[in-house]
Amino acid sequence: MIRTKEIIREAFWELLEEKPYNKITVQDIVNRCQVNRNTFYYHFQDIPALMEESVKEWMEDVIHRYGNLESPVYCLTYIAGECMKRKNAFLHLFRSTQKDVFLSNLNKMAYGVVGAYVNEVEEYRDSSPAEKERVIRCCKCVFVGVLLDWLEEDASFDLPEFCEEICSTLAESASHMIAGYRNE
Repeated sequence: MIRTKEIIREAFWELLEEKPYNKITVQDIVNRCQVNRNTFYYHFQDIPALMEESVKEWMEDVIHRYGNLESPVYCLTYIAGECMKRKNAFLHLFRSTQKDVFLSNLNKMAYGVVGAYVNEVEEYRDSSPAEKERVIRCCKCVFVGVLLDWLEEDASFDLPEFCEEICSTLAESASHMIAGYRNE
């Protein structure tokens, strides 16, 4: 039963890599995974429900794999790499009627990955909840902004490389700001 759901979700991702979201039909999906329509409807109400669950499952997998890395830079760079693997699918979702649901899920994913990192790392153990929240939101906002820019530019640049550059720039800026405060 669970395996059938996974097969349906994987067929959906494959089709989404090939064609726009609004061109995918239940018939396309059942043909791809060789199940009948009743099986599809047993597991999913409709294609939007399949899309939402597929993005959430992907997101949870990314959080599980990358939420415990040694720095937010690595977290965001690895998330960017995972986004690149589904580049066409993400572009199709970004251009679809389900754009808001898709972007909301990406926002939650970035928050979850950075939050998992901040809550596990020694450097932030003594930080107040408010301080941790600021770090999480700042990193999440930077990443989601970069991701939106990437999608709006038709995924035309190397997202992981750009994330590394942005994170390095932010780290340098933070060091300069802290040094400036110390000098005052």
